[in-house]
Amino acid sequence: MTDSTDDFAAMFEASLKARRIEQGQTIQGTIVAIGPEVAFVDVGGKGEATIDVGELKDADGQLEVAVGERIEAVVVSTAGGLTLSRKLARGAATARQLEEAFHSGLPVEGRVEQTVKGGYEIRLAGMRGFCPFSHIDIARGTDPSTHVGKVYTFRITEYKEHGRNLVVSRRALLEHEQRAQSDEVRRSIIPGATLPGRVASVRDFGAFVDLGGGVQGLLHVSEMAWSRVANPSEVLQPGQEITVKVLSVDKAKEKISLGLKQLTDDPWSRVRTTYEVGQALTGRVTRVAEFGAFVELEPGVEALAHASTFAQTRRPQDWKADVRPGRNVRVTILTIDGEKKRVGVAVVPDDANDAAEYRERIESDAPAENLGSLAEKLRGALKSREP
Repeated sequence: MTDSTDDFAAMFEASLKARRIEQGQTIQGTIVAIGPEVAFVDVGGKGEATIDVGELKDADGQLEVAVGERIEAVVVSTAGGLTLSRKLARGAATARQLEEAFHSGLPVEGRVEQTVKGGYEIRLAGMRGFCPFSHIDIARGTDPSTHVGKVYTFRITEYKEHGRNLVVSRRALLEHEQRAQSDEVRRSIIPGATLPGRVASVRDFGAFVDLGGGVQGLLHVSEMAWSRVANPSEVLQPGQEITVKVLSVDKAKEKISLGLKQLTDDPWSRVRTTYEVGQALTGRVTRVAEFGAFVELEPGVEALAHASTFAQTRRPQDWKADVRPGRNVRVTILTIDGEKKRVGVAVVPDDANDAAEYRERIESDAPAENLGSLAEKLRGALKSREP
């Protein structure tokens, strides 16, 4: 037998085996060549198949695989050779292909048309499907309108009445991708690493951030910003793409702590060069306690105006009326401790009578010779306001 006869026999045998592959069957193969429009896949003894190059690219148009890598795909045609697909394009899918995609688990492209009761109406080729709200994304609590008009890849979970009753899920595919990526993602999560993430949910105490592969970390409210965050939902929204820093990893408890403010400069690092004792400026009252009021001098820098620095009245608690949260007040800096991140201030009274009463108390109670005393600093601040 000649070499050409041997080659023909081998090709004929491969052709016979290829014909035994049924449409809708899921197979694996190795990419042997990538052309401008199609890639060739070696499926072993079953012969060689082709797949559209577009199906091997990510959302940015970059190839996700290279020659020599193995892929898993579904046979969409056996006519004239094997044609594979990793998903059914929404414009090319037929009703029969949708049914085969349901049985084989082949992903299908669909367009989110509108919101309906309980979910979304999805356009799949010339047919309509339904996707529950909870199956459109992994992130919970996203605004439903953000998905309308988007083209996503779905998995058909129910196929009834010859395609007139279709139920699809995008979350099922995303979770499958997460499981495949989880090991690689976990290796990249080490303390100090800066990683991209996606807000999965927002709670009163912080936000859970999806780092990929189904791995989530906690971004505590105290780590969101240098300034005090009262409501995390005012800073982050579910589905939002952010960059975070890994603060700690507890493998035993499978807990990952993340930070957001650490990616910006700590405002306390420049407090010593920005402020000085005796300086007068305007701040915003953030909260009031029994012992005093906290005043924000700039985002992330809070000073304490102790209750003892306010003018005394017949009712000791009356000072709180002048420092309600959210109000802007004039203050004078009394002390600065950069290491402990503490700044002491005195709120300068707006009312002239209060200022005079406060000056009288200071002059009668405080020793004038003690130039570094609180009273002396307050006296200087009050006199500086006199016309």
